[in-house]
Amino acid sequence: MRRFRTLPLRSRLALLVAAAVAFAVAAVSVTCWFIVQGKLYAELNDQLQSSATRPQGRNIAGTLENCSSTPNAPSGQTPPDAGGFRARFETYLQVITADGGSCVAPISPGKIEITSADTDFAENPVANHGNFRNGSDTKGNPVRVLTVPLIYVKPDGTTAIYPNAATMYAVPLKGTNSTLNELALVLLLVGGIGVIGAGAAGLWVARAGLRPVDELTDAVEHVARTEDLTIRIPVDEESDDEIARLSRSFNSMTASLASSRELQQQLIADAGHELRTPLTSLRTNIELLTRSEETGRPIPPADRKALLASVTAQMTELAVLIGDLQTLSRSDAGHAADRVEVVALRDTVEAALRRARLRGPELTITADLEPWFVRAEPSALERAIVNVLDNAVKFSPAGGTVDVRLKDGELTVRDHGPGIPDDELPHVFDRFWRSPDARALPGSGLGLSIVARTVQQCGGEVALRPAEGGGTIAAVRLPGAPTAPPDVP
Repeated sequence: MRRFRTLPLRSRLALLVAAAVAFAVAAVSVTCWFIVQGKLYAELNDQLQSSATRPQGRNIAGTLENCSSTPNAPSGQTPPDAGGFRARFETYLQVITADGGSCVAPISPGKIEITSADTDFAENPVANHGNFRNGSDTKGNPVRVLTVPLIYVKPDGTTAIYPNAATMYAVPLKGTNSTLNELALVLLLVGGIGVIGAGAAGLWVARAGLRPVDELTDAVEHVARTEDLTIRIPVDEESDDEIARLSRSFNSMTASLASSRELQQQLIADAGHELRTPLTSLRTNIELLTRSEETGRPIPPADRKALLASVTAQMTELAVLIGDLQTLSRSDAGHAADRVEVVALRDTVEAALRRARLRGPELTITADLEPWFVRAEPSALERAIVNVLDNAVKFSPAGGTVDVRLKDGELTVRDHGPGIPDDELPHVFDRFWRSPDARALPGSGLGLSIVARTVQQCGGEVALRPAEGGGTIAAVRLPGAPTAPPDVP
């Protein structure tokens, strides 16, 4: 079995097909042989039965020669003779006694070998009953034997069973055995040819059927060897079999891997570019502080305070950027930090509003929230809503108003800031993209990207659009229901 498992798949398929055909051919051949044997034996049995029921003459003593052991008939009665019997198809005729004696008719081609079953039957003969068996004559020729009671004629013309005696009829089995042997040889040859043909056909079918698998294997080996994810396997679009589905799955997988690699490379490139600015500023400020200490020339207190404030601001910006990158990479990988559960969106928005009011105390933030329940990762969803509110707070003028509304699963956040030009709207959710007018403001350019990723993972949609009278409306639509499922408290 272990050696079978190490064979190539096409070889295993060919062997399995050949084995299945061999089993089927063997079963059919054996069944056919036994059916033919039964038919031939039934024909012989009918022939023997016909011979045993043929009428006989009256004086068996005068017809059967060399019958010194033939039992005497009851007083005043004579046993029937074989005068009316005519042998057909070389039929044997023989009378036996319970003690093993026998009398062979002159017309019989030979003497049948007697068995204990025959003598037992002669000792206890049963009317209208006979025993069939295979045997042989004294020359060793195979015969089919029928043993029946010996019938004698009473003086009144009626018949009765002769005591302690029986009549044996037999026909040669040579022709029947020869036919069966020839049939077995023919079945063996036909079965062998069928098995060989099945093996060859199975190998051909395996090669033809596994050709797409070979192409897939070559493609996988090529990808593993060269890391080339642009390779695709040709697929018949009209086909929907397992091989076509496997090929489509492979093409989809390589396309996803290629896209993931491109996103990863783009993320690394963008992150490197964004990290360079705060790191460069930090390095410059730290070098100024170090040089002041080394040269003994102190920096004026006001400049030193501004320098330290700049270092603190750059470190804060760097920490925010790293946190955003971690969140975005986790979203790209499709893994949630916590388990997805049913979340009360109104409660999440209220928690985010409390944080937004702390960051914009000079703003008026109004809220009109209706109940809505969604399936999401709680912390990720709250962070996304906080990012939307922070964006509105950041671009709202001092003393302005931010209107927040949650109705029928749609959260809208409207600010009264400068708005977003139409040519910049397609880029607002891109990573690290920042409007030229907002580059002087704090931020990493990843907030709205995180919002888009989180909302998409929840099965929702997010969009920004200009508001009438100025400002911007951020609309987040999440699938859910106004009431919690029964299993949620």
